[in-house]
Amino acid sequence: MGYKTFAAIDVGSYELAMKIYEVSSKYGIKEIDHIRHRIELGTDSYFTGKISSERVEELCRILKEFTQIMKNYKVDAYKAYGTSAIREVENSMILLDQIQMKTGIRIEILSNSEQRFLDYKSVASEGKVFQEIIEKGTAFIDIGGGSTQISLFDQESLVTSQNIRPGVLRMREELAKISYKSYQLEELVEEMIYDRIESFREMYVRDKKIQNIILVDDYVSRILTKDFFGTDKRGQVQCEMFLEFVEALTKKNTKEMAFMLGIAEENMPLLYLSALMIKYMVKVFGADIIWAPGVCLCDGMAYEFAEKNKLLNTNADNGPSIHDFEKDILACARDTSRRYLSIEHRTREREEIALTIFDNMKKIHCLGKRQRLLLQLAAILSECGRYISMSNIGQSSYNIIMATEIIGLSHLEREIVANIVKYSTQEFDYYETLGRTTTLDRDSYLAIAKLTAIIRLAEGLDISHKGKCDKIRFANKDDELVITVETNSNMTLESGYFKEYAAFFEEVYNIKPVMKQKRRDR
Repeated sequence: MGYKTFAAIDVGSYELAMKIYEVSSKYGIKEIDHIRHRIELGTDSYFTGKISSERVEELCRILKEFTQIMKNYKVDAYKAYGTSAIREVENSMILLDQIQMKTGIRIEILSNSEQRFLDYKSVASEGKVFQEIIEKGTAFIDIGGGSTQISLFDQESLVTSQNIRPGVLRMREELAKISYKSYQLEELVEEMIYDRIESFREMYVRDKKIQNIILVDDYVSRILTKDFFGTDKRGQVQCEMFLEFVEALTKKNTKEMAFMLGIAEENMPLLYLSALMIKYMVKVFGADIIWAPGVCLCDGMAYEFAEKNKLLNTNADNGPSIHDFEKDILACARDTSRRYLSIEHRTREREEIALTIFDNMKKIHCLGKRQRLLLQLAAILSECGRYISMSNIGQSSYNIIMATEIIGLSHLEREIVANIVKYSTQEFDYYETLGRTTTLDRDSYLAIAKLTAIIRLAEGLDISHKGKCDKIRFANKDDELVITVETNSNMTLESGYFKEYAAFFEEVYNIKPVMKQKRRDR
């Protein structure tokens, strides 16, 4: 069989959804069924910290039905993800175990950055259309039930991504606490998001021109993809036309508007809130075009499945595999580094040396491509803590990294990066000590130790930060790692301190680094 059948289950804030796909390297990702059930889990979890037993029972009942549907389709694999509604539950571990015991479905909780990255992948899977849109200044707006993610593209790369509250469901529940007239709603929505959007614009947009908005949400997107506006390109509409549409929403009653749009009347309040949020962002960013590709988290899950199983159709004209996601993660890290006024030539040199060491030690450290990326991120972010403290760079950098969402990294990966940076400048805590204050597993801890040893060694080869190392060669001889540095620069400082920087490397790998200088012919 040249294809696999995959099921993606999204346990969302106000909807439970499952999509069934056929995935093959020849034909790509093909959706064959889409089942949705409205269930407002976020109404409980956002405001009580728990999900009522009635909703848990309903959730389990629907998941059992999903299980039967998967059997009917003879699904080869499935993935079930919970987002903010499950993420914010106080007793999430108990809840997830209960669900698995009753339904057989194992739900994994996505961090916000993981969730948004999957949404981003689902949009990028649109191929050439996506690439054409992001060639110009673009804001990616991903409106969820609990919060909203705003990401910026500059010259086709994702450079920053920030999460703000509220999302549409949280906003609806907050507004329910206020006594107001219907004509006041638009002003209230603007006031609820004004400070956050203006702060985002001042900090990240500044004088950049935002021409396009990519929209991912569960309500307005459906209107745009239905070609309600009669535009030439599916899902695209001029912002001026969209603003007229929002104005029209206020002039018709809910029932009449729901009929005209072809959606359930119960969805109208959330659609209206989403539309008002988009309207305000259009005005703040001054965008010209909105594009709603009509994708969802399930599509990102299917893309991830195809990616991991090497089933992406790389030869298709509109194939989904043309975008470099790793480049985006690195671009976000570099943007963070610049924001905290890191000296770029210092971090670049450290990055290059650390990666050279990593690449020449593959048989020794047994780490993979993902760990290489984490090392690279640690090198890029290694000096951001100077912005706060010149004397406690490691801990300050750790705090900044842990407080900064890097889209595409899980919380665990972010913690690994933060620890590598912290221990590159301060005494390493062994697991017996670190284990008291962290939930890091054994493999993550060992990755931190191995990568910290590499970045310390890189620092030892560039203590003066003058870029003295023109070329570096490695040779393993018995229990020694001989590092030959080709340079005509004075390496007295590096030679004097090298043993100190190499000591932890020797402890971790049981290999003694030895530095030798070779002068280059002039």
